[in-house]
Amino acid sequence: MFDHILVPVDFTDKNARALDVAIQMAKSFRSRLTLLHVIETLEYEDEELNSFYETLAVQARTQLQSMAEQCAQAAVEVDQEVIFGRRAVGIVDYASTQNADLLILSSHRIGPEHSPQSLVTLSYQVSILCQCPVLLVK
Repeated sequence: MFDHILVPVDFTDKNARALDVAIQMAKSFRSRLTLLHVIETLEYEDEELNSFYETLAVQARTQLQSMAEQCAQAAVEVDQEVIFGRRAVGIVDYASTQNADLLILSSHRIGPEHSPQSLVTLSYQVSILCQCPVLLVK
């Protein structure tokens, strides 16, 4: 049913639950997983910024490798990707161009006391824009 499951991660604690769900689903469907991290960039180019972005990319690859080892221990095929740009757009574009069948994304609970502006979260943006099914894990 799902050949390619995409799991965007930002290396916060809430990603652990989404990764656990993704591993379980990948094992059930014999899917491959892709762990994706998007490094948010600014609008303008600068040599100093490029060096900073590359430092972030090295750190991200190290953290992705640790998550990939968790997948490998569960006998799940896993790829790792680091891309640069706007997070929501990057995730949606990657899902589309790489033919993801399912996107599993961590989310957080928002209570009625929150303002309407706080409802425009990354998970909300991605779930609205993405062409494939999106599973939000809280």
